[in-house]
Amino acid sequence: MTKIVFMGTPAFSAPILRMLHEEGYEILAVVTQPDRPVGRKKVLTPPPVKEEAIALGLQVIQPEKLRGSQELEQILALAPDLVVTAAFGQILPKQLLESPRLGCINVHASLLPAYRGGAPIHQAIIDGQAKTGVTIMYMAEKLDAGDIISQREIAIEDTDNTGTMFDKLSVVGRELLKETMPSIIAGTNERIVQDEALVTYAGNISREQELIDWNEEARALYNQVRGLHPWPVAYTTFEGANFKIWWAKVGGSATNAAPGEVVKIAKDHFEVATGDGSTLALYDVQPAGKKRMTAEEFLRGTGSKLQIGDRFE
Repeated sequence: MTKIVFMGTPAFSAPILRMLHEEGYEILAVVTQPDRPVGRKKVLTPPPVKEEAIALGLQVIQPEKLRGSQELEQILALAPDLVVTAAFGQILPKQLLESPRLGCINVHASLLPAYRGGAPIHQAIIDGQAKTGVTIMYMAEKLDAGDIISQREIAIEDTDNTGTMFDKLSVVGRELLKETMPSIIAGTNERIVQDEALVTYAGNISREQELIDWNEEARALYNQVRGLHPWPVAYTTFEGANFKIWWAKVGGSATNAAPGEVVKIAKDHFEVATGDGSTLALYDVQPAGKKRMTAEEFLRGTGSKLQIGDRFE
């Protein structure tokens, strides 16, 4: 029986953990991030992987920082044959990487060597990519630089957002790992060295990346909105306050208006000029200090005084 320590945190990782349990692998422990405050009321909330582990009756370890911690010593003492990670959220120290006899493998949500880093799904959509995928890889000290074991590609549809792609890629990762595990255990799997000339990066999303620049083309702004949906959400400013854009589409209007100007107001949306003479149509918004709402609700309430020519910055 292959003894495994699983490491993961978000909802993306939970089906992968469940698959390993259902396949009968001996899961010694599940390592995940600590519970965090969530929402306006800052309710202390466990990560999805912790909830899944508890439901499966598995031991949970939650280090604030793995390197040099008592939790690391606890994991090493378990002497796993294999460590499986999927969006864990921390760099594994060398001591752990070198400990399991079968190594440490990672389920990464991109087609490596493209999009190494913590936000590969967000970045692929923001960049307007037509495809992405999942890579099963050996872990190395350098971020996402280990040898590739297997990959599977899927399309990014024009209506996809980060939320829908997380769900799709979680299923792909689960099935690909299920198919790949026997060869890893038997030592018959492939090891493909990544081509460093093809490496691109997708670091964690910064606050600057969330800000809409109306000088950009409408299509690029649509990709930005859907790449940041449903988290952390794109935003602009209106009347000096932040204004979140939860959902938008490329508008149907051509305009000579300055980027950021409101050029059309309809019942269920309004359109803002972009840098290519087109527009971005806003359908789902959140004014500062208000809850998320449809554009129709906004135009009936808080935004009832919105006029053509008003400016988003």
